[in-house]
Amino acid sequence: MREYRTKIVVAGAGPVGSVAAYLLAEQGIDVLLLEEHEDCALDLRASTFHPPTLEMLDDFGITEKLIEMGLKAPVYHFRERQTGEVIDFDMSEIADRTRFPFRVQCEQYHLSRMLSDAVDGAANAEVLFNHRVIGFNQDSAGVEVFAETPHDVVKINADFLIGADGSNSMVRKWLDTGFDGFTYPEKFLCFTTTEPLEDHLPNLCHVNYVSDPEEWMVLLRVPSLWRVLVPAKEHQSDAELLADAKKNDVFDRLVGSGDRVTTAHRTIYRVHQRVAKTFRKGRVSVIGDAAHLNNPIGGFGMNSGIHDAFNLCEKLVGIYKNGRDTDTELSRFDRQRRTTTHDFIQAQTIKNMEYLSAGQAEVHAKRKQAMLETQQDPIKRRQFLIRQSMIECLEEEREVA
Repeated sequence: MREYRTKIVVAGAGPVGSVAAYLLAEQGIDVLLLEEHEDCALDLRASTFHPPTLEMLDDFGITEKLIEMGLKAPVYHFRERQTGEVIDFDMSEIADRTRFPFRVQCEQYHLSRMLSDAVDGAANAEVLFNHRVIGFNQDSAGVEVFAETPHDVVKINADFLIGADGSNSMVRKWLDTGFDGFTYPEKFLCFTTTEPLEDHLPNLCHVNYVSDPEEWMVLLRVPSLWRVLVPAKEHQSDAELLADAKKNDVFDRLVGSGDRVTTAHRTIYRVHQRVAKTFRKGRVSVIGDAAHLNNPIGGFGMNSGIHDAFNLCEKLVGIYKNGRDTDTELSRFDRQRRTTTHDFIQAQTIKNMEYLSAGQAEVHAKRKQAMLETQQDPIKRRQFLIRQSMIECLEEEREVA
């Protein structure tokens, strides 16, 4: 059995794991980044970077590169499908609260690849692709991590293990912690297309949440494509949802001639609202989708995972460089991030989903009226922008001891 020795193992080279490994390597801490696939996953689900995330990444010179690769989106819309009415929010109004009063629309795999390349180029770090964590043992002195490759099993002796290995996290399963919550009954269907939707829908911005008593959808622009997210009935088969007939039906109602629209990707996935009972046991922690899952409305998932990484790595740096107590620091990480996840991420994403979800016309009208009143009241609008941009939750998190 091959063996390695490092200080910290990070499982998962998605955006969250790559950020964690990069932060540690930048601080001179030895790190091994393990990824079960042969490359960073080409995952199209996350593409929105919020202002606090941009500020965190800017301290390491990353934000400018994301802006170059992506699109600035200071304005986002809540749109009415039937009437065409637009309720708009402009983040330039909160420029006094952030250096980046906009979202950046950029596919998450660009960040993963950029940072995993940087980690692999660092003298004190290495990326091992085709290495899947399958288990670990830990005691008060360290962690033995076991990873499977196509040819063998390797053992890594480390001080700490970070599980950023996604919703089916093996690290979380080995921690034997609950993952409470629920799964939405609908399937979610995502199309990507180069069709210029802006030519068919007036006043379309880069981020659009489209509400309707019968069917909601999300229209997101990234540099090369439009992403169109729609719900699908649970009883519909995957084959039916991926067929041209379904694609044509969706785009018939968007552009009037769905049969001529070509798509680059058609993806089906289930959406969950779940939170691990603990984000940490001993020297092992979980972050990102390994620790919490939420629906995509608002773009909080990847961002909250990156915030997990920054919070945890700050604690680990304090342990190594300032001699801080391990249990105290990691327990604080757990309290802060679980509090934020429960009080903000879960609550706000559920509320966002409820606004878009289909329902009786009168219920839908009440939701729309409440959103319109928020948009028309300067105080409420500012509070909404600060909350939806994730500024508020991070400020409150700092108050958690």
